[in-house]
Amino acid sequence: MDTPPELIDFTAGVSEPSGLDVSWIHGSESAKHNTDPDIQVHAYDDHTFILRQNMAVNYEAPFMFLLFGNARAVLIDTGATASADFFPLRRVVDGLVDTWLAAHPRDGYRLLILHTHPHGDHVAGDAQFAGRPGTVVVDADRDSAWEFFGFTGASGASGDDGGEFGDDGDGGFGGGAALPAQVDLGGRVLECWPSPGHHNAAVTFYDPHTGFLLTGDTVYPGRLYIQDWAAFVRTIDRLIGFCSTHPVTHVLGCHIEMSREPGVDYPIFTAYQPDEPPLQMTVEQLQEIRRAIDEVGGSPGRHVFPGFILCLEGA
Repeated sequence: MDTPPELIDFTAGVSEPSGLDVSWIHGSESAKHNTDPDIQVHAYDDHTFILRQNMAVNYEAPFMFLLFGNARAVLIDTGATASADFFPLRRVVDGLVDTWLAAHPRDGYRLLILHTHPHGDHVAGDAQFAGRPGTVVVDADRDSAWEFFGFTGASGASGDDGGEFGDDGDGGFGGGAALPAQVDLGGRVLECWPSPGHHNAAVTFYDPHTGFLLTGDTVYPGRLYIQDWAAFVRTIDRLIGFCSTHPVTHVLGCHIEMSREPGVDYPIFTAYQPDEPPLQMTVEQLQEIRRAIDEVGGSPGRHVFPGFILCLEGA
């Protein structure tokens, strides 16, 4: 390019919070006759997109997040289906990147693929990006992901967070504990830290531009499957501590499994959820989860609360 690209200022603090009053695609009574797009795209702002997979393609219907910076974009998670014929994730992402670059021309723009954790419904589309120019796909397994982020203890025992992220009452990031890692998209710098409990390789992302706290399967309006109770408790405490010192507009997980009726969820394998609550949760709901933790006390089983269900292994 003859002239330098116009740089977008992502450092002025949280952008004016936009509403997330979105009518998400939520399946249909007949999957055969479903007419929804394979992937729904919601533009939160000019540089932030939320994607949802069609339930008729996979009942998990996970959400994915595409964030643009000045030098590269990041796609967080790649959905539940490998086939590009049934789940054209790369085509959709390429189209969004092309449109964004048409509005913000620059050379050498890159794409980074990261994950909230390595369960199959969050990594299945990775192979679609193999060979894509200017693209780095970071494997979601613990050793690969933690090496990329620079987390210590990547080869530690299952459930261990490496000993660098202490329980000090301020989210694990003060009092000498390690700070979150940073992923710089070009002026838009995400903060990231390990969040074991649901999975020992789980990662939380915070985007200062939108105030999004991206919690994967650790926190969302649904069944919170807990692999490691002690690690889960530490992770929730860290999230609450982080929110006490950072502006968080929305807590965004990767699924909706609850209905709007308090305490009632859609059973697993459901492919039609016409009465879903919003995807976004609040800091107060994080605190509700913490109070539920105290009430449950680590007892195995399924523990139902109005907006979520704690599912502890060992039931």
